[in-house]
Amino acid sequence: MLTIITKGGKRVNTKANQTTINIQEKSSLIWSIADLIREYYKPHEYGKVILPMTVIKRFNDTLQPTKQKVLDTYEKVKHLEVIDGFLQRASGYQFYNISEYDFEKLVDDSEHIEENFRAYLNGFSENVQDILENFDFDREISTPSNPLMEECDVVEISKLANSGILFLVIEAFNKPNAYMGADKITAVDMGYIFEDLVRRFSESYNEQAGAHFTSRDIIYLMTDILLATDKDILIEEGVAKTVYDQTMGTSQMLSCMEERLLQLDSEADVKLFGQELNPETFAIAKADMLIRGGNSDNMRQGNTLSDDKFKDYTFDYVISNPPFGIEWKVEKKAVEDEHKLGDKGRFGVGLPKISDGQMLFDLNGLKKLKDDGRMAIIHNGSSLFTGAAGSGESEIRRYMLENDWVDAIIQLPNDTFYNTGITTYIWIMDKDKEEKRQGKVQLINASKMYESRRKNIGNKRVDITDECRELIVKVYGDFKNKEYKLDDDKVCESKIFNNEDFGFNRITIETPLLDEDGEIVKKGKKIAPDTKKRDYENVPLVEDIDDYFEREVKPYNPNAWIDKKKTKVGNEIPFTRYFYKYEAPEKSEDIAERIVDLEDEISESLHKLFGMEVAYNE
Repeated sequence: MLTIITKGGKRVNTKANQTTINIQEKSSLIWSIADLIREYYKPHEYGKVILPMTVIKRFNDTLQPTKQKVLDTYEKVKHLEVIDGFLQRASGYQFYNISEYDFEKLVDDSEHIEENFRAYLNGFSENVQDILENFDFDREISTPSNPLMEECDVVEISKLANSGILFLVIEAFNKPNAYMGADKITAVDMGYIFEDLVRRFSESYNEQAGAHFTSRDIIYLMTDILLATDKDILIEEGVAKTVYDQTMGTSQMLSCMEERLLQLDSEADVKLFGQELNPETFAIAKADMLIRGGNSDNMRQGNTLSDDKFKDYTFDYVISNPPFGIEWKVEKKAVEDEHKLGDKGRFGVGLPKISDGQMLFDLNGLKKLKDDGRMAIIHNGSSLFTGAAGSGESEIRRYMLENDWVDAIIQLPNDTFYNTGITTYIWIMDKDKEEKRQGKVQLINASKMYESRRKNIGNKRVDITDECRELIVKVYGDFKNKEYKLDDDKVCESKIFNNEDFGFNRITIETPLLDEDGEIVKKGKKIAPDTKKRDYENVPLVEDIDDYFEREVKPYNPNAWIDKKKTKVGNEIPFTRYFYKYEAPEKSEDIAERIVDLEDEISESLHKLFGMEVAYNE
């Protein structure tokens, strides 16, 4: 349970996973409709029909209570040049449908299903048309006019309309238990349903489900950490906050941030902004925003790295789970062009290797933060240490640490994501740290804060329970070097470091080149270095380079020297090393004793089964 202090001072307990319906039941019902198209679509193609139909049915049911009012209003204002405002007020939403048809009337006329359905879709307002275009849904219901299309895969698509399948799908969606109106299913509920559907479709195609969304237990941890230091501000009157997700998927991170902010202050003005590359998941996000009454124009489609849709925008909060381990070859030219802009661009600090662009999202997110903004972003372990001193990755870490923006890094349990079991981390960035956290970074090892699932979902085998999440948030808030326990298995440890602790000077150690007689070779007045014996040392920033050299190098290589022109500053965060705990190996006599016990057990079992006496060599 999450404990929240409302602006009235009242403590309220709310379940993080608050729903009003059986999510799994509704999702399974929608998934079962896919069986109707199995003869014409491969399993990985089901989403081409079912996802847009789910969105359309959600629109249909949401608009149903005001359907007649919209039609009556349209008859009165259709002669006017601008009619959107009238129809939006009539519908009660920022979207509407002026077609006489709805799912009920479509089912009543099976013979003209394609014609009528197309008329129904054309009746939606332009903002819904944009959503359908991103689904590319038109080609899913069309009858091919070109005979040559019979030879291609599109023939499977076309059969929806002329084989009776379109009617069956609409009929199935029109059943009472398939109702999805906003009066019965909240935005949070619908988010869960879409998450489950996307996961199922992704698994059918062996696709990475985690590319589309992050599980709610992780999202709620991110939101609660983001808001932990702002609660006193958020319960004040007239709070207005902006939230941005640079890789929003179906926009569930944005939804959860809005949910949390409104729990703190029901009157808060929360504006959500998001960008998404995948057109289908973008369409889901925009549909969700329309129904929730937000500004759907703030949901934008495009590649965040190469086509920034929010140039010159800044936000109070940034929350994201960008792809990691994904190359940015496609975006290379655009990213490099912006890199050349230096401080005027997003990527002037440095560029990571082409095979992994996740740290580019750090730079984009920081560019989008207000001077007092906070960001939560998920990374794998490579962002902590990959890249030598002077590399793009190291320079990005240096940039963040020297500006004192890295607030905390939290190691999550393994197997918390649907598509990967690798170790992952939440990075918390803060452009205006509270006084006690200034100049410092908190590392939190929460890898044991989980409950095993009874049934795995893909690679997700564990959940961060409410109890675990609350303890992690407490550990963050306490800001202490301390180990916390829920029980013997659920341990959470916090360590506090100075920013400088993660920096080092990479020094170049040269050794003289010797000739055949063992004499030192000189070039002019300078000693020639032996490049084959060149070595490097990482010296902590807090330590004097010369002192280190005299202590660690000179005793073993008296003729060596430092080429100080080649010294580079690097930054890495060896998270695992800081939390490593030595465990002594089992004593040999204990191992021998266990072996003897096992031999005795085996001997006894064989004797019971076969009457055999077994003797083992001593």
